[in-house]
Amino acid sequence: MNGTINVLDCTLRDGGQGLEDLNKYGFKTEEFTENDRIRIAELARDAGIDIIEIGTISEIHGDDQKKFAIYRDVQTLSRFKPGQTSSDRIYTGLYLGPDIPVDKIPEYSPELVDGIRVILRYSELKKSVDFCAAIAKKNYKVFVQPMLTMRYTDDEINYLVDSANEMGAYALYFVDSFGYMTEKDVDRFANHYLKRLDKGIKIGFHAHNNMENAFLNVKYFIETFPERERIIDSCAVGMGTGTGNLQTEVLVNYLNKNSNTDYDFEKVLEICEILEKFRPAAQGTWGYTPLRFIPAAHNTSYKFAVAMRMKYNMTFVQINRVMSEMPDELRFRYTPEILEKILSDMGFIGK
Repeated sequence: MNGTINVLDCTLRDGGQGLEDLNKYGFKTEEFTENDRIRIAELARDAGIDIIEIGTISEIHGDDQKKFAIYRDVQTLSRFKPGQTSSDRIYTGLYLGPDIPVDKIPEYSPELVDGIRVILRYSELKKSVDFCAAIAKKNYKVFVQPMLTMRYTDDEINYLVDSANEMGAYALYFVDSFGYMTEKDVDRFANHYLKRLDKGIKIGFHAHNNMENAFLNVKYFIETFPERERIIDSCAVGMGTGTGNLQTEVLVNYLNKNSNTDYDFEKVLEICEILEKFRPAAQGTWGYTPLRFIPAAHNTSYKFAVAMRMKYNMTFVQINRVMSEMPDELRFRYTPEILEKILSDMGFIGK
């Protein structure tokens, strides 16, 4: 590991989910080839990236979703783990939620990924935490990921911290899922964790770039809390769901110049080169756009804005007006039915 800052590259996982999103919305786009998936992981390894996330684990997707680096089980995902060049290198996969029966997950063994990240489901928080604890008992390094951490009250954050301590989690994250965190919010979560979280548990930060704040917030997190070992998530070219993430090339360049690290910048650029083929189809769908900025300005899921634009051909002004007036309790979870009701109630479509 490179000092107190560990870089976790999730290009394959978050980028793969971004490609899946494009596919759902009907965009013609490139897909990861098997060679892409192998080569990106190898280059991240050769660049000296500390933690490499090689994909998502989801039973419901089936084998046909490998083109998005989504695999049916941890064994299948682990086949794409490149050979080690350092005993410090960690490979992970991510569960989208706590739905896979724990008895289907094998005990950790060296041929499998070292770590498991779990997206906590806010509506099923205890079930999600219990799922993490069960995986920890199977001897994986568990990364606890409370998606949209801005929703959590102080009491709920305390519950997460206490649970992470009890299970001996590898890392506890705060996650800016909709990309509207500020430095003040980074302060709130980091200081809360520092007060209660066992010193052996790393603090992770997953930033999204809807308001162009990802690097600013990460830079603040790096510079303000040097006493604790931390993990920063990033993706090459920022590729990811929604607007996307902090760019790996930006992060490693900054760390090499300011933190005495020695990541191989050119290897990261080689990953960027592989991803160039995705750019024409993805133009305006990941990376900064007003379409992704507007929901972040209203603390709302970006999927509402995408659907309003793509299905209902609404202008940015109309989308902003809907976002301004929609009920707060509906902002966090997009479904077509919820959006249709909102637009009908506001008179944008016929009842």
